[in-house]
Amino acid sequence: MAKAAQIVGKVEFRSGDGPMMPIPEGPVDIEMNPTEATLSWVDGDAPGAATLPMMEFKRYVSEGAIRLHS
Repeated sequence: MAKAAQIVGKVEFRSGDGPMMPIPEGPVDIEMNPTEATLSWVDGDAPGAATLPMMEFKRYVSEGAIRLHS
């Protein structure tokens, strides 16, 4: 089951071997497993998704860039 969250700061991901890309501020859904978190969002009409290693996801949460909803 997806958890709701809000991107409120600078959160980036790398798509393949490409450059770091920003996740836009706003609502996201998060699916987690022990090793990674997959974030999905809609930016205008375009859906987006990114997978972050769990350590990186937890760092963004602890820094306050990702705010989890209760």
